[in-house]
Amino acid sequence: MKKLKTIWWAVKLFFTRIQYGNPSKKLKIIGVTGTNGKTTVATLLYKIATALGHKSGLIGTVEILIEEEKFKTDSGKPIPATTPDSVFLTKLFAKMIKAGCEYVFMEVSSHALDQKRVAGVNFTGGIFTNLTHDHLDYHKDLENYFKAKKKFFEMLPKNAFALSNMDDEHGNAMLDDIKAEKFFYSFPEAQLRGVSPKLGFGEGFYGKILKSDFSGLELDFNGEKIHSKLLGKFNAYNLLAVWATLRLLNFNIKEVNKILENIEAPRGRFEHFISKNGISIIVDYAHSPDALEKVLLTIKEIKSKNSRIISVFGCGGDRDTSKRPKMGKIGASLSDIAIFTSDNPRSENPDKIIEVMKDNLSHEEAKKIITISDRRLAIEEAVELAKEGDIILCAGKGHEEYQEIKSVKSHFNDIEEFKKVLK
Repeated sequence: MKKLKTIWWAVKLFFTRIQYGNPSKKLKIIGVTGTNGKTTVATLLYKIATALGHKSGLIGTVEILIEEEKFKTDSGKPIPATTPDSVFLTKLFAKMIKAGCEYVFMEVSSHALDQKRVAGVNFTGGIFTNLTHDHLDYHKDLENYFKAKKKFFEMLPKNAFALSNMDDEHGNAMLDDIKAEKFFYSFPEAQLRGVSPKLGFGEGFYGKILKSDFSGLELDFNGEKIHSKLLGKFNAYNLLAVWATLRLLNFNIKEVNKILENIEAPRGRFEHFISKNGISIIVDYAHSPDALEKVLLTIKEIKSKNSRIISVFGCGGDRDTSKRPKMGKIGASLSDIAIFTSDNPRSENPDKIIEVMKDNLSHEEAKKIITISDRRLAIEEAVELAKEGDIILCAGKGHEEYQEIKSVKSHFNDIEEFKKVLK
């Protein structure tokens, strides 16, 4: 049956290519892969290119955009998540060419690479952000996850560029034995850890964080001063990846720097506002141990001395179970109060997921935990407990507009829920 499906898909792609040709050859397509940061990097690249007058397309987790218009399928069917299949992509690229697009910025997921969804796409460049614990329910172990990501860089042609985060422990290996021209980006900690790019790399892009607080970031990229509204060290990395990519694409860097001053993060990526009673609310898509840790450490770095951190998060059902106790421990250790709740439990019992999240907690960490499986009630409790100056982080769902319980999807949005409670 699987073989028949593969043959049918190959035939379908063959006839699609006869109808449309290979439209990816007429576009400058930049792919972004990694565990965290894909959406932010791809979206910022799209926003900046568009602001500078270059007609562009965006393909990612949050949305698909063609020349600033949200893409809708002709049949009304849901748009495939993150990286669509090769048939869908071919049609999408053809629509982008028809709309006059010059660039396409797209997320390239490990699932898509493993399933050959981007086979035949002609990429101009590729970006590697980082590799941490995620999707091991699918890939089984970190080595297979790494190999799936590496396939992307192995498929890049000789005239493309490959840009890698050299501060990630996989940054060097990701670009081993590839045809594309190699470039890297790094903050000073890379040198402190003794990481040095191998010979054969092109230009390096170096960053320094000059200031980081709730007003944003002040950065130095290769001697250029950069100001941004985005918050935290992880966003400094995202911004450096974006800046380096635009340099490699020969954009006017002075114009880029100006646009970066006012650019906003994508929906659900460290999205934040302050309530009338002085409580800071942060909603973020962080749903892996590394992402949750980075967000909480960022909040700890920029918060005022007397502010408490109240976190609200859960772990998805029917997914990698090994990250549940890790995320529970990270949330408990880095928060003053941690409310364990549901995050798309799907077919699983949410209370059982929460019980696994509580494994391996110390006595002190366990005392900080409140368990409320209903996410709406968990948000209400967080607001009830918060005092002026406190920070509430609601993690895991970010931009998502639904909650999936017992395999049924119902409308649910974290930001909306907070605004209802605060009203």
